[in-house]
Amino acid sequence: MKNILFFGDSLTAGYGLVHPATQSFPALIKSEAIREGLDCSIINAGLSGDTTAGALLRLDTFLRKPVDIFVLGLGANDMIRGYDPSKTRQNLVELITRAEGANKALKTLLLGMELPPWVPESLAGGFREVYREVAAIKQAELVPFLLQDVVGHRELNLPDGLHPNAAGYRVIAATVWKKLKPMLK
Repeated sequence: MKNILFFGDSLTAGYGLVHPATQSFPALIKSEAIREGLDCSIINAGLSGDTTAGALLRLDTFLRKPVDIFVLGLGANDMIRGYDPSKTRQNLVELITRAEGANKALKTLLLGMELPPWVPESLAGGFREVYREVAAIKQAELVPFLLQDVVGHRELNLPDGLHPNAAGYRVIAATVWKKLKPMLK
């Protein structure tokens, strides 16, 4: 059995969903794995509002149990709050390095983000390549943009325009599953 740790922010936690335990994308992925006969356990360690710096403070708690696949989805709140992209990059690398320290055979899937259109270009330029750089440095698999095919589709988002609704989470789960499924074999 593969143990998968989904470590992220509100998008991982299932913010705004009526039943995040069954509607969040980690829960949907667990259901898909069961349907396909793949044996895995899922830990959803999503925390709304979390930043890469905050995540460094809580990661070790989740590494006390064996983790085979580390799905890392952080950085969006760093961007929105105007944090230095080089610090976000450093923190993402450190998070993966710590997880690898708990399991040398660990596989990592990094969930990338794009900047919302209202973020100034001066910040956008620095964040644009963070996820690709981290994936290359740590030899991680990469979903370039977690919200691909969800952003800009009102019918897939909550009224806040930032978080997906249940239909949006189904799209996200399908996007992540395409990269994660081969890692389970």
